[in-house]
Amino acid sequence: MQKGDFGGGSWQEILDFPLQGRLQKPRRQGLTMVIDKGMGLAQVQDLLRVAAPYIDFIKLGFGTSVFYPADILKEKISMVRSYGVDIFPGGTFLEVAVLQGKLELYLKTAREMGYTFVEVSDGTITMSPEVRRQAIHHALELGLGVISEVGKKDPRDRVEETAILEQIRQDLQDGAYKVIVEGRESGKGVVIYDDAGAIKWDELEAMAAGIERLEDIIWEAPLKQQQQELILRFGPNVNLGNVHPQDVLALEALRVGLRGDTLRATLRAAIS
Repeated sequence: MQKGDFGGGSWQEILDFPLQGRLQKPRRQGLTMVIDKGMGLAQVQDLLRVAAPYIDFIKLGFGTSVFYPADILKEKISMVRSYGVDIFPGGTFLEVAVLQGKLELYLKTAREMGYTFVEVSDGTITMSPEVRRQAIHHALELGLGVISEVGKKDPRDRVEETAILEQIRQDLQDGAYKVIVEGRESGKGVVIYDDAGAIKWDELEAMAAGIERLEDIIWEAPLKQQQQELILRFGPNVNLGNVHPQDVLALEALRVGLRGDTLRATLRAAIS
């Protein structure tokens, strides 16, 4: 059986993961993206020292990047990268750059600051297909990876499922590494979630059926119940985003059956 990597301690000689198959880094699926809403350098270092093996991306949410002194931001980005974790600014920041006609300067500055990826989204603004494609291509030309995002932040701006699926296909064709399905930091009232944060299963299944490779999708899932249900539906290597820093190890425990909710599911499967 697969042994769990419990950080090199004696536990790994004793216990097996109840839920098998979890991929270790480097990996292209089973990704965990953490949302950082303003952690200081000491907080980030503590997180990385404990949990870097379980984190693939850190997103500096929204437009928070602008509030760091430049030297602190560069140090933070460099620290994250030194632990083998990719880092990118939130998509809203890019949307403002598009509104102000400063997309090219924004991308160049992101590269100069040391970001390894950028997020291309139109969760709040209306972005033409040409500008979206230009943003992806120009970022790639600068050596930045691209993660795009589909879906609107306000339920009143709801996008039809067929349009979302077409945008996913187009973004991947244009070179996006992964596509995020919008869930906001609240996990409520957008795309596959209702106003209470519960998964709308009919919409999830319809969307999943229309996606060629589910490993290309990152489902934003900030709430524990969402994470649990997506793991049980798609397996331990589902890509999950907007995970809160304090929840990284708890999420990893869900992924491998070291938490009661997913352990219970493995026990039921063994009995059946």
